[in-house]
Amino acid sequence: MNESIEHAKEVALSILKPTERDINHGMELHRNSIVCESYGFAPRAAVDGEALKEAVEAGASEVEIGDMMEDMRMTRYVTDAKEREEFVQAWEAAGVTCILQNAGEEGQSPLRLMKRLARFTYVTDMMRDFVQKAATPDDIVAAKEQNRHCLYLISNGVPLPQDWISVEEELRYIRVFFQLGCRMMHLTYNRRNMIGDGCAEAANGGLSDFGRAVVAEMNRVGVIVDVAHSGWQTSLDAARASEQPMVASHSGCAALNKHPRCKPDEVIRAIVETGGYIGICCIPAFLGGSGDINAMLDHIDYVVSNFGAEHVAIGTDVAYSSSATEREARKIPKRRAVRNRWGYFWPPNDPLFDSKWRQEHQKLSMAWTNWPMFTIGMVQRGYSDDDIRKILGGNVLRVARAVLAR
Repeated sequence: MNESIEHAKEVALSILKPTERDINHGMELHRNSIVCESYGFAPRAAVDGEALKEAVEAGASEVEIGDMMEDMRMTRYVTDAKEREEFVQAWEAAGVTCILQNAGEEGQSPLRLMKRLARFTYVTDMMRDFVQKAATPDDIVAAKEQNRHCLYLISNGVPLPQDWISVEEELRYIRVFFQLGCRMMHLTYNRRNMIGDGCAEAANGGLSDFGRAVVAEMNRVGVIVDVAHSGWQTSLDAARASEQPMVASHSGCAALNKHPRCKPDEVIRAIVETGGYIGICCIPAFLGGSGDINAMLDHIDYVVSNFGAEHVAIGTDVAYSSSATEREARKIPKRRAVRNRWGYFWPPNDPLFDSKWRQEHQKLSMAWTNWPMFTIGMVQRGYSDDDIRKILGGNVLRVARAVLAR
């Protein structure tokens, strides 16, 4: 077994302290369940440090270097045998059937969003014996039956040409990206856009008139509306506008930790009333409390107790990284400092950057490969097998089916 995977597992077990019976039952239940991550990332390969070194020394721009690095992390396991081996190990350890895969870089530009969509299409074309592209929820079920894995592609933005000629022309790429396989889209990413306010905007201005047209078009086409990075009022307005189930794919409960990336009860209730769900993430600062696997389970408990097991999922928002990551990164020459990207313009003094939330045991306890530990934790807390299966994947499948059938 990969040492880093085993170490993360041991950290989680040391925090949970489950009985042998809980472990055995949880592991069996996890193996036999369709596990759908409501928002996440396929395991990441290490970059090719030598190739990047050559590019830096040749004068490549920051944009070119950034594109090279992202492409390598997302696709290098297709061509590198060692990276492929570790990629497979991580999937097998996690026991995840399907990831709703971040396959669109944060923003609205169709060309910018298309890059990740292309990369993961390439991966699923070239590695279809192991990981496939799921076009429908039935493909996810088939992948489980065939002992394979799959990606249900999603986007961290709504593709807009931003010509502002007419509402209809601005909306036309939603269907194009749906045809390319994109099944869920973020309305906003932290900041304000023409659709509405993101979660990091203090103004909390809500959904725009254009945003309502966007929600209606997503409903019409069959794309899931996601408000994980949207402001509270934007999320509430979107839920009231949507005629199909919608989600906050990787978030938390503001009642437990009043953080901009979490949702208050009013918003969760509105999402629930659409038939949707809230996906609980694995980011310590968003979870608050102990900031570890128990904190994540506390957020699941809160949704189940107040809104029902039919309306919660797990969207970790974390990724497994190759054991060669640091070694390859050291080969890259030091580059000049660059400013934070637009989407990471975050409120000052946010707890996300507090060292309290960056302790190694917190992150390790919720490592992506620790998905079976999440199941063991729910067994330990007395959840029924049926409710656990809903949280692990049943709720994601239900919403995906409802929206696609529209």
